[in-house]
Amino acid sequence: MLRQYELVERVKAYDPDADEDLLNRAYVFSVKAHGSQLRASGDPYFSHPIQVAGILTDLELDDKTIATAILHDTIEDTVATQEEIERLFGPDVGRLVDGVTKLSKIETQTESERQAENLRKFLLAMSNDIRVLLVKLADRLHNMRTLHHIPKEEKRRRIARETMDIYAPLAERIGMYGFMEEMQELAFRHLEPEASDMITQRMARLRETTGANVHRITSAIEGVLRSRGIAASVTGREKRPYSIWRKMQARQMSFEQLSDVMAFRVIVDDESDCYRALGIVHGRWPMVPGRFKDFISTPKSNGYRSLHTSVLVGGEAARIEVQIRTRLMHEEAEYGLAAHWAYKQGKDGASAREAYPWLEDLLEVLQDAASPEELLENARLAMFQDQVFVFTPKGELYQLPGDSTPVDFAYAVHSDLGDSCVGAKVNGRAVPLRTRLVNGDQVEILKGKVKSPDPAWEAFVASAKARAAIRRHVRHKRREELLAMGAKLLDAVAGRLKVALTDEIMGPALGRLKLHDRPSLQLAMAENRLTDEEVAEALVPGAASRPSRARSARAKAAASISIEGLTPGVGFLLCDHCRPVPGDRIVGVRHPDGPISVHVIDCDHLVDESGEWLDVKWGAETAGAAARIAVVVHNQPGALASLAASIAAHNANIVGLALKHRDREFHTDLVDIEVESVTHLATILTALRQLQAVVSAERVRL
Repeated sequence: MLRQYELVERVKAYDPDADEDLLNRAYVFSVKAHGSQLRASGDPYFSHPIQVAGILTDLELDDKTIATAILHDTIEDTVATQEEIERLFGPDVGRLVDGVTKLSKIETQTESERQAENLRKFLLAMSNDIRVLLVKLADRLHNMRTLHHIPKEEKRRRIARETMDIYAPLAERIGMYGFMEEMQELAFRHLEPEASDMITQRMARLRETTGANVHRITSAIEGVLRSRGIAASVTGREKRPYSIWRKMQARQMSFEQLSDVMAFRVIVDDESDCYRALGIVHGRWPMVPGRFKDFISTPKSNGYRSLHTSVLVGGEAARIEVQIRTRLMHEEAEYGLAAHWAYKQGKDGASAREAYPWLEDLLEVLQDAASPEELLENARLAMFQDQVFVFTPKGELYQLPGDSTPVDFAYAVHSDLGDSCVGAKVNGRAVPLRTRLVNGDQVEILKGKVKSPDPAWEAFVASAKARAAIRRHVRHKRREELLAMGAKLLDAVAGRLKVALTDEIMGPALGRLKLHDRPSLQLAMAENRLTDEEVAEALVPGAASRPSRARSARAKAAASISIEGLTPGVGFLLCDHCRPVPGDRIVGVRHPDGPISVHVIDCDHLVDESGEWLDVKWGAETAGAAARIAVVVHNQPGALASLAASIAAHNANIVGLALKHRDREFHTDLVDIEVESVTHLATILTALRQLQAVVSAERVRL
């Protein structure tokens, strides 16, 4: 652990004007406040904030940030208060400490709610002063370095998963690749210990056989550049186990099939030398097609700049990755925002939103989240994705997540443009909105007069901003439908009671129901949170004691209804041809002389239906429905038994079975199974396709 004078000397070494008294007082206060508290490792607790401060001195941060690091756990883990911190160390340090402080654990909240609320508060504080993020990242990095001391494996995995999903992407977003890579590596050891050990062992064996090659290749690159008049520093390094594992997973390759596990970094004096060095390297060794990326002319959204290429070297044609950058680019790549921190230019930390526009988008996305789970999903989408670069017709450059579509582009330009999007042109040609964009595309959005995003877009958009906006529109539309339904139900109750819904009647009734206004009452009735009897009793005390055949019939219908968008009590039938199941996009058709029929939106029989189309969707309480699948199996003993066993293992019930046709080698069975949702059905189909006896398994319609 750093001693008091050592920490102060570190700060004074790079900032002679630092407030030495502030640092000394913060050190002493933290030691006294934490007292005899111990960490899981058995070390004194105050060693943790001191080590966090030490990490930040390596980034040469200002004295207030270092003091914040020293004090960051005092409010949560000791009797110290924010008012006391502000009084002793000033309002800036008090504000920063409050931004870093975690929320107290509330036992009634779920884990996802605690994590989501912590993230929301943290991001809001970070948007006001990015130094909050720098301290938090250093705090999480040191916690990850000591995570192995925590005895409970479940807790270690939870912290590691949170680090991988939230904090490592945040570090990447502000260009702090050193922090990002170390956090990912430490989390990987706890999340995938067997894979981590396997790759580490194989890298050790590879190092024994290729150590000389690294030195030889380094010398060869330096030599060819020097011969052409470019002074360069060249270093070779192994890729980290997590990076190798992720590439193995993405490409479905074994370790032995990977060829570019070594990366070489070329550091030159200026930007023009970067491109000269690239030309010399490509002239000396064959380039691997499709592996060149120019992040100097088009930097990443976090400011990262460098040239990346892969070439084949040596007689064995080994593939290596080469990164070419200047010394300034290298410093920014290692430490990101901290490499040119605002205080060095005499500014404060309040320019985070200007410096990082993605932060403003992320905050907008988080505000649109309807649940903790959705908030965390949106945060991961927004922070941890590959990028694609596209242009507007005027030549403005936009960076989007990989696999983005014109809809993602429209929302990236402006939320209103996304809501009004009706079509798109890519490179001058009209394309479907689900078209995947590639680097260099020029995108033009065709705008309609009405703001009405299609709910189906959510199935193919890639950006969190687009997904959140579509979900927000769907929620608003559903609210409007529920309000309309609730208004009809309320009018029906008032009609039976023969009362007018005047302010004199509604005011006392809302008070009895503990609701604020009439829309709240309509929503409660539409969502079955209030019964007709309860509303009648509130409108006319004593009315609920009267028998009501209408209400009992409605209650019976409501108990079995599984489709939202229909008036409770109205009968409906699921189409026997398309057999919709929960998760399918559905539509209802009202017939003048029969019940409403419910179809999958692309059902072939819809063209023969005559009647009014209704906008409906599955209710939250839907228990499931029967789907029909066609399974082609080998004509061999036990084939049908293995099929039935697999379906049963996935908690599905066979309700119908028919042999469609049979020949010498194969037979095709039509199987009706009860499933909970489209996702449940997809899981069953995937499992069936893995069976040795099964040739194919597909969902079918008549």
